[in-house]
Amino acid sequence: MAEDQRIDLIALRLDDVLVDAAFADFPGRYSRGKVRDNYDLADGRRIVIATDRQSAFDQILAAVPFKGQILTQTARFWFERTTDIVANHVITYPDPNVMLARTLRMLPVEIVVRDYLTGTTATSILTMYQAGRREMYGVRLPDNLRRHQKLPRTVITPTTKGVDGDHDLPLSPADVLARGLLDRAQWDEIEAVALALFARGRDVAAANGLILVDTKYEFGVDADGRIVLADEIHTPDSSRYWLAESYEARMAAGGDPESLDKDFLRRWIIERCDPYRDPVPPIPQRTLVEFAARYITLYETVTGLRFQPPDDAVPIRERVRRNLSRCL
Repeated sequence: MAEDQRIDLIALRLDDVLVDAAFADFPGRYSRGKVRDNYDLADGRRIVIATDRQSAFDQILAAVPFKGQILTQTARFWFERTTDIVANHVITYPDPNVMLARTLRMLPVEIVVRDYLTGTTATSILTMYQAGRREMYGVRLPDNLRRHQKLPRTVITPTTKGVDGDHDLPLSPADVLARGLLDRAQWDEIEAVALALFARGRDVAAANGLILVDTKYEFGVDADGRIVLADEIHTPDSSRYWLAESYEARMAAGGDPESLDKDFLRRWIIERCDPYRDPVPPIPQRTLVEFAARYITLYETVTGLRFQPPDDAVPIRERVRRNLSRCL
């Protein structure tokens, strides 16, 4: 899809966004995350609805056209291409914004894999490195690394899973074990799986002109005790992607890499306020349109598929309700 087509399409759909996926007549226990709304059904299935809510710095800030669909369909692409590495929680996709999945006992650690010294949040290794720290997450980094530089090796930087607005907190592997968050066998398996998933993502991204910079994984345990990949994988919400062809030139000029991910919005915010202390200003519609266009570009670039917008004759909330009613 050409850039001007993306912009025109998004501008027309600014008001048709899925902000709330709470349906009082649906069965199961309902829970609301920053982006996803979930229903846990009595038969061991979970409905995962990706809304168009946009979060950053632990706040919900806006709604972005097509965002939920992009997240679901990008995750689908990667889930289907990594089943040889690890099982995942997906059963089927009854709607462009929805996964029907198995309910898991979620493990209380988020696994972040990193290849570059970058980031904008308080838990990023760049923020810590610029503050003078050289040891973080149980990883020792050398002096004289530059912002956005490739790390000497791929590293895993686990965090706690913040709930109810709490911030994620850094952990080392030793912390994970000492606190009993995971046992040694679980940590060893998750570490190996996370590195294998990241290597697969890096290779596929590179073949399509992208750099997979870093990403987050979440895992759970199924009824048979197996560790299973959950939530999302290699989406622009959970990962950083840079354009490979301009990376070296931008590094040489001291600039930021061209990104196709959530960092575009994070950088817009931190140029205007301290999001951990100050109110975040309203995000202009033109910024949201550009942001949505980057997500569509990422989807098409990394998957090689053309983005198919849903029929605008049916409002998105009604479409989700209708499609879910059929599978329930």
